[in-house]
Amino acid sequence: MIKILAACGAGINSSFQIKTGIEEEMKNRGLQVEVDAVVIKDITQEMMSKYDIFAPITKPKFSFKIEIPMVEAGPILYRIPAMSAPVFDELEKIIKGLQK
Repeated sequence: MIKILAACGAGINSSFQIKTGIEEEMKNRGLQVEVDAVVIKDITQEMMSKYDIFAPITKPKFSFKIEIPMVEAGPILYRIPAMSAPVFDELEKIIKGLQK
């Protein structure tokens, strides 16, 4: 199963909306994923190494290099298909590439 890390500034609302949006849409597309939501400031390199994809609300700056695919997931929050579809399409493409 593909593991995705969703993150936002506070880790309370936005990251959970991103988490829910990704889980629902990937299920609709026939893909199984596990998504966790966290606060960006709590992310460590060790934590990141346990995931296959990173889906932050916006591109953060860390003191370490992000070694996994990253998809900025902020547009999911608008709940407008024209804005969220490209995010979901990119996630699907990466997931299918990882599953080989």
